[in-house]
Amino acid sequence: MLQLLNPTNIAEELAKITEHWSPRVIGQVNDQYVKVAKVKGELVWHKHDHEDELFLVVYGKLVIRLEDTEDVTLEKGEFYIVPKGAMHNPLAEEECGLVLIESVSTKHTGDVESPLTKSIEDQLSS
Repeated sequence: MLQLLNPTNIAEELAKITEHWSPRVIGQVNDQYVKVAKVKGELVWHKHDHEDELFLVVYGKLVIRLEDTEDVTLEKGEFYIVPKGAMHNPLAEEECGLVLIESVSTKHTGDVESPLTKSIEDQLSS
């Protein structure tokens, strides 16, 4: 289990990330991971059948494409919660820094495997 004894600086944690679409766990609150990620381009259409997923934009702009509804565009300081079961595909034309809050059971790209998919072990060891 991840234990933090000192405050965590989100900008510093984002600066450590060198690969887009590679979330990194930086904390845990009960059964939720707090993650940071740098994203650019498009991930993959996927869903999480049993978990909601929170996206908070630290810098840049993120578009969350949603099946059967309008896209959601997030600017710096804004967040959106993708409800469980919703097909979605995040994308960023330019690099975007994110904080993600997800249940510890959430698979990176749901049941969809792609070259960008990261295991939770990868996210914990980054």
